[in-house]
Amino acid sequence: MTQNVIYERPESMVDIRLHYCPGCGHGTVHRLICEAVDELGMREKTIGIAPVGCAVSAYDYFDFDVCEAAHGRAAAVATGIKRAMPDHLVISYQGDGDLASIGMGETIHAANRGENITVIFINNANYGMTGGQMAPTTLVGQVTTTTASGRNPLTEGYPIRMAELISNLTAVKYAVRTTVADVKGVRETKKAILKAFKLQIEGKGYSFVEVLSNCNTNWKMTPVDSNKHVTDVLAAAFPPGVYKDEYKE
Repeated sequence: MTQNVIYERPESMVDIRLHYCPGCGHGTVHRLICEAVDELGMREKTIGIAPVGCAVSAYDYFDFDVCEAAHGRAAAVATGIKRAMPDHLVISYQGDGDLASIGMGETIHAANRGENITVIFINNANYGMTGGQMAPTTLVGQVTTTTASGRNPLTEGYPIRMAELISNLTAVKYAVRTTVADVKGVRETKKAILKAFKLQIEGKGYSFVEVLSNCNTNWKMTPVDSNKHVTDVLAAAFPPGVYKDEYKE
């Protein structure tokens, strides 16, 4: 009996076990990035920047060049690499603490300059790696290890909506928010990543893909329940959609 292979590991993804918690969305986003790199034939000309956070070891999983950046400085590192090697696809992969807290300044200024890079932003509404502390994206009322009674906007402020914030900058060409909590979300995320990469390759400018993901360990939920939480709760606070697209297909 012959079998036809219709789905296999992308060439740009290393065949090893991921360190992420079972059910975490990081692995899904990694795969989508690798699929897009392969489809565009850019494996030998792709450079990723790993953040400080859950994805600190992303360079172990991508079978293309990846470098590490100091906490929050991925956008600055991506800027330098892209300016030095403009023919390469440069991907800044960051979480909510790395990008929207300590890295907010780097994030905003790289976007405001319209650097020709692609930023993949994973939003799971807490600091996943360090124990589940409050993040800039933590929801109002959300219990974390540093907001035991729930986030209070009077003392901790409101969640920062990065896709909306980024989209208001003149030099930004593409800003979108998706999820990886269900099949539809995964497909939309793949489409967004592929478009962002194409725009960079064509020299169009700065693109930003925010991905709503789960954190079942710190949320103290099963993977199934945490994905439902993303679609029912997180997506209500951070609505998925295209926030800016100067190159509609």
